[in-house]
This record gives sequence, structure tokens and C-alpha cells, in this order.
Amino acid sequence: MGSGSISRGFRGEFRQWQIIPSSCEASPVMANQFSIFISRDGGNKNFASVLAPGQHEGLGSSKKPDDQGISSWGWNLSGQHSTYHALFPRAWTIYDGEPDPELKISCRQISPFIPHNYRESSLPAAVFVYTLVNTGKERAKVSLLFTWANSLGGSSHLSGDHVNEPFKAEDGVSGVLLHHKTAKGNPPVTFAIAACETQNVSVSVLPSFGLSEGSSVTAKGMWSKMVKDGQFEQENFKSGPSMPSSPGETLCAAVAASTWVEPHGKCTVAFSLAWSSPKVKFVKGSTFNRRYTKFYGTSEKAAMDLAHDALTHYNWWEEEIEKWQNPILKDETLPEWYKFTLFNELYFLVAGGTIWIDSPLLSSSIRNDQEDQARELENSAVKETEAKMNNGRRADVEHTTDSTYDSAAIAGHNNVDEKLNKGVSHENESVDTLRKRNYTGTLHSISTRNQQCDDDVGRFLYLEGVEYIMWCTYDVHFYASFALLELFPEIELNIQRDFARAVLCEDGRKVKFLAEGNTGIRKVYGAVPHDLGTHDPWYEMNAYNIHDTSKWKDLNPKFVLQVYRDFAATGDLQFGVDVWPAVRAAMEYMEQFDRDGDGLIENDGFPDQTYDTWTVHGVSTYCGCLWLAALQAAAAMAHELGDRDFAERCKRKFLKAKPAFEEKLWNGSYFNYDSGSSGNSKSIQADQLAGQWYTASSGLPSLFEDFKIKSALRKVYDFNVMKIKGGRMGAVNGMHPNGKVDETCMQSREVWTGVTYGVAATMILAGMEEEAFATAEGIFLAGWSEDGYGYWFQTPEAWTMDGHYRSLMYMRPLAIWGMQYAINRPKAILEAPKMNIMDRIHLSPPVIGGFSHHETRVKKIASKARCFSNSVFHCAC
Repeated sequence: MGSGSISRGFRGEFRQWQIIPSSCEASPVMANQFSIFISRDGGNKNFASVLAPGQHEGLGSSKKPDDQGISSWGWNLSGQHSTYHALFPRAWTIYDGEPDPELKISCRQISPFIPHNYRESSLPAAVFVYTLVNTGKERAKVSLLFTWANSLGGSSHLSGDHVNEPFKAEDGVSGVLLHHKTAKGNPPVTFAIAACETQNVSVSVLPSFGLSEGSSVTAKGMWSKMVKDGQFEQENFKSGPSMPSSPGETLCAAVAASTWVEPHGKCTVAFSLAWSSPKVKFVKGSTFNRRYTKFYGTSEKAAMDLAHDALTHYNWWEEEIEKWQNPILKDETLPEWYKFTLFNELYFLVAGGTIWIDSPLLSSSIRNDQEDQARELENSAVKETEAKMNNGRRADVEHTTDSTYDSAAIAGHNNVDEKLNKGVSHENESVDTLRKRNYTGTLHSISTRNQQCDDDVGRFLYLEGVEYIMWCTYDVHFYASFALLELFPEIELNIQRDFARAVLCEDGRKVKFLAEGNTGIRKVYGAVPHDLGTHDPWYEMNAYNIHDTSKWKDLNPKFVLQVYRDFAATGDLQFGVDVWPAVRAAMEYMEQFDRDGDGLIENDGFPDQTYDTWTVHGVSTYCGCLWLAALQAAAAMAHELGDRDFAERCKRKFLKAKPAFEEKLWNGSYFNYDSGSSGNSKSIQADQLAGQWYTASSGLPSLFEDFKIKSALRKVYDFNVMKIKGGRMGAVNGMHPNGKVDETCMQSREVWTGVTYGVAATMILAGMEEEAFATAEGIFLAGWSEDGYGYWFQTPEAWTMDGHYRSLMYMRPLAIWGMQYAINRPKAILEAPKMNIMDRIHLSPPVIGGFSHHETRVKKIASKARCFSNSVFHCAC
């Protein structure tokens, strides 16, 4: 995670290259292949084929006799009986009777994605383990070949100045380093392909070959050599670095592993792929070290060590992955389709453009500044949205992505770069020293659970989608974050800390908003940003510029709800202390949107929430429900952290807002879309109980009577789910009460994959398991099944009734882990005191007005004991 990614298709093609931040090269590099060469004793049976069944793009329909490129290779597999199986982070390919009917071939693919292990999961490496079983009566010589182009996808291989270099490492690991000189000033990347030599397996390499006639060794010549000998000369290991490639020339490398397989015998051959891309450089110039450099350093030679360690540790990786997956896989109460969809949707945490840097969080600075922030909260009203700085240093911005960076315009930005980069450089420490320092004894000594933050896990980014290039889009993270909380909770807490810091910052640079044509400032104090940015994340937030998201009604409640859920689930009191000033500021900021004093926030007649083409008027079921839940969560958190006065005010507002919400929206069967009088105000919104989802997930009391929750969910199931292709597509966002899809806008008529999973999770929490799995199964049937639309490992944000999709490879489908969270809620929440937290907040005489600024006790907590007698969770001191 976070070190760049390459995806592998079911036919074995390497595609979806995301080594450079925000850049995705979707097309495969066809020179990157595994191939097999088989000869039998007696010489009568010989086979040679690329292990890539089916017709591949880029090869053409005809092969010219004089072609020196990869179309001269043996593309002989039909694949009619071969099968591919995936259970992320593992996959298996079974070649049934091809190319040798008497040799069974399987390849299992392993990546080190290991929950709660913040070391292994950061490594840019993968292993391909081939198992060969000889069912014939003759001994077979088998050679497996791994070829790789010096490329980052697209046309990057043609830019020139690339160099290949053979290597021999420890433990019989041998291979080739491919040093890639990136374009446009991006940091260089080095790939390593390797195989492991054993008593039965010999390894040889061809450090460089080309795809054109002018190459000293051509792809055709390399193939002919393997057909004849099944291996390369051992002298090739002494050849040293190749000459730099010329512009327009493709430089490739090959690693061959050869073995004899006796009749009825079995042999295993393992290859690894790794890369060293130590630096992350963003467009606006900020550069950071990736997380894995904490363990392997920044040298280009780290790729060799990564490839070596992958081959020597993959057995342990598999053991840890099986320990994690087996309890779910063996749970007979769960549908089979759910089990593998649950794991396979996790692909996005690697392939979603993720970046994981080895930089300390600013939680320490948040703590250091906490007293000042608390004092500011006590003594001043919520800050106005105008910019603090008017000394001519702001840039007028037409589009977010074209703005001029000016760090002086951002409140709280001083010295941030220095803090971020402090302690992240390993330039002067050898790779070997780092590796030995970070492996203590055996790998089993590495803690894979409950890793403490005294070894900071760094900072993490993931894209909203490969088409929507914004980091950590927060309204979508609301759905996806269950996966991180469940599997990598320290990363989740650090993302929340990033947003907490952002709430208390303001960026006065001007931005033009495209939908309305008006201008505003980039980041308003007290408002949760839509995202952490695009070109300079953390420092230039809100890359989204269609609407002014400081006026959105869902972002601040979503922040409060996520923070409380994480606080309750992890029992991390210091996290609560760190983020509390931001939680208060976020709640106080929302006061301005209660314009009639009924305790509810009102929407403003434009799409001011995550459904950003779906207009809302007055009180909405989506934002209103989130607001009710946030009031309850803020009250509970304030109570636990000792801010009793604020807890009272949240409770008072909740008690006022709840009956107003029900009076305006409850129609006896479900909650209306909004309180306006438009043609879709009475629409059935699938996501109408998003606030209740989080309330139940966090161990808080239900927002509404049980019969209302079940009635609304039943309405969604009967209309939004079952009236759409018989429930085989998921839940459509909007449905009129007459049973027709709400065609008000693009989003009202779409099925959102992640929202459907969220609705299913809400159903599970409401005791409607049968409806929940039937609802979510529609996403499986349309997206993952053989009869569906073929969206495997690129689940889109949305699709329509006719199968058109929008935004492939999207963050929100990670919400399926919200279902798993609902099935298996954390012990801290399940064992929380059963007494209603709201009943424990005693109200003082009422205060006229909304939220008031008062003496807060939260600043005193850090120096107190770590446990509180009234905590909603148990904490071990």
C-alpha cells in the first residue's frame, strides 16, 4: 500500500500502472509476461508458450515472418480450460492441459497486504509461485521465463536513458535491476525481477534485449535461445550495467528458472517483482519519502533487497493472510459470494492511487497548540469566512488545479514542511543496516496487531477514484473508512487527525466555483474540507471546485460521526484529546445553517452534499439524519472527555431537532427526500438513514423508534432494490412512491455501489440480515459475477439500469466492510455500558441561543489519568 501499484488482469497482463502520483496508465505492457518451455526425455515432445491465454491487445491479428518483437513469441494458449481465482491479496491461475497435456501448471500470486502489519503492508513487492506436477511417464525439463520491460506503462519505455543491470543476492536469489529514468522531473524508479535458486532450480538472466531489429539481442532472438536451451549463459551475471537506451528504444530483461520434474513428481519455482520508488513528488513541488523507506532506505538498490526478502518471506506472508481470512471464509452463516467480494473489494487500498509517506503526523503540534485552540473556542465566536490575509498575497483562481501556491496564505502552515520532513531521510544509512534493524529475530516477532503509535505509521492518502483525482475525499471516505478502521486502524486515526488539523486552518486564496460561477476562498475555518487536495496534499486542500463545499451540509456531521466511531471503537483517548477542538469547531460552524431555530440544519436549494447533482430544498432526510446523529455523537464525546457544558448544549439541540425532523419528513412509511415542494420531495432515498448507520455502528442509541427504522428500510428494499431488475443491480438512489425511478438528475437514477453496501450494513444493524444480503448481492451480480458487466477489480462509483457505468476504480465500494463491521462490531462497542449515553447527560437551566463558548475541560484531560469511570468503552491502564 502506498508505494505505487501495478494491477494484473485475469489473463496475466500487467496493467493499471500507478507509480507516479495521480497518474494511471491503464493499458498493459505486453512484454511483461511469464512463459514456459518444456522438453521431454527422448526429444519427441517440446512445448513453448507464453502463459497468457486469449487474444491480447497490441499484438495484432497477424504475425510477420521477419518480426523481431514479442509477436514472434509463442502465443499458443487458448485458455478454454484454464481458470483464474482471486481472493485479494492472493490470486491463482490454473493452466489445465496447456501447453503440455501431461504437465499441470498453477501459479499463485501473493502481495504482502497484511492487516495490522504496518511494515509488510507498505512493501512494493509481489511473488509468483509456480507449482509444476508431471503426470506423464517421461522426465520433463521445464524452464519458466519472466520478462519485463523497463517501463512505467504508456510510452514511458521510449523516453531513453534507461539502464538494466544483473544481480546476485543472498540465499540463491538472482535477477535483473531495471533503472528507469522518469520524465518531467519525477523521481527515478528501479524495478527488480528475480527468481530463487534451489537444489533443484537453476536461475539465469538476460539483462537486456530489445523489441526492434536494431537491438543487439532481439525479443525473437531471446525466445529462440529459450526454445533451444531453456536458459541463458551464466556469464551474463558479470555483464554489469547496460548502455543507456536510446529514445524510441524499448529495453527489456528476462529471468529464467529451470528444473527437472520427474514422472509423477512435483516442483515449485518462485519469482518476485519489486520496485524502489522512494520519493513521492507532487506537482506543486512537495517531496516525501514513501513509508517503505523507513525499512529499506532510499537507495535504488532497495529493489534488489525487496525482491530478495519477498522470495524468502512469502511463506510467512501467506500464513498471516490465511490467519486473517480463514475465520470469515469458514463462517457458514455468510454467503459465498459475500466472502470473496468482501476481500476482493480491498484491491482499492493498493490500486486506488494510494500514497503512504514516512512522515510524522502533526498530532504533537495539535497537542501543543490545543490550549491556544481551546482558549480561542472559549473567547470568540465562530470565525467568519472571509480571508485573514489581505496583503495582496492571494491568487485569484479560475480553476483549483491552476492556482498559484502561496504558503503564507494558509493559517497554521508555518514550519509544517520542516516538521513533515524531520526524521524521514535515510540517505546516509545503508539498506542492509535498515533491513537488519527492522527485522528482529524471525519475522514472527513482528507485531501484526495493535501496533502502537510511538512508532508513527506515517501519513496516508488514497484517491476518490482514478478518474476523480482528489486525495481522501471526505464525503466518500465516510463510506470507505470502515475498511481502514477494521484492518489498519492507526492509518484511519491519522487520516482523521489530518482532517482535524484542516478544520482549524483557513486558506484565503480565491477559487471560482464552476456550477454557480461565484468565487470564494479555498478553505474556510471550521469547515471540513472536501478533500486533502490534488497537487499539494495537506497544504492545498479542496481541489474540488464545482460547488463551494464550505456550504455543504454533510461534511461536518460526517467528520464528527467518523471521529466518534473511531474513538469508541479503538478506545484511543489521546486521539480523542487530539481532535476534540476540531470536533467542537465543526459543530459550531454548522449553527449558521439552522435558520429557523428548530435545531435542524437546512439545505440551500443546490446540491450541497455528496449527491452533488441532486438538489435539496429545506430539511433533507440525508443531511438532517446525519446532523441528528452528529449531535448525539458530539454530546457523547463531550461527556466522555469532560466537556460537560458542550455535551448539554448538543443534547438540548438534539432534543429540539429530533421531533422537528420527524414532523417535517416522516410520512408514516419512510422519510421524505426533503421538506420542499419539488417533484421529488417525496422520493424514497436509499441513503435516508445514513446517520442511523453510524449511530448503530458506534454503540449510540437509535435516532428513531425501531418500527420507523425498519419501515423505512423495508420501503427502500421493496422499492429501490426489488423494483430494479428484481434486486439484481443494487439499490437505486431515488425512487418515486409510485414505483418509478426518480429521473430528476443523473445521480437520482443511478445505483451507487458503495451506498448500496452502506444501506445493507444499516439493515444488518437493524436486524434485517436477509434483506441486507439480498440488497448487497445485487452489486455482486452486476459487478462481480460471470453474468454481470465485468467490473472486476475496478468497481465503479455508479451504474444505471442499462448497465452504463460512471467512474471506474472508485473508493466508495470499500463500504462493504461496513457490512462486516456491522456483523462483527468491535469489543469496545459491544461491551459498552448499556445505559443510554444521552440519559447520562444532565441538563442545566437552558441557555438562550445556540452553541455558546465556555470554559472547556478537555485541555485538562491530557495530564489526567488515561481512564474515566464513565467511559463508553473499557480501557486497560
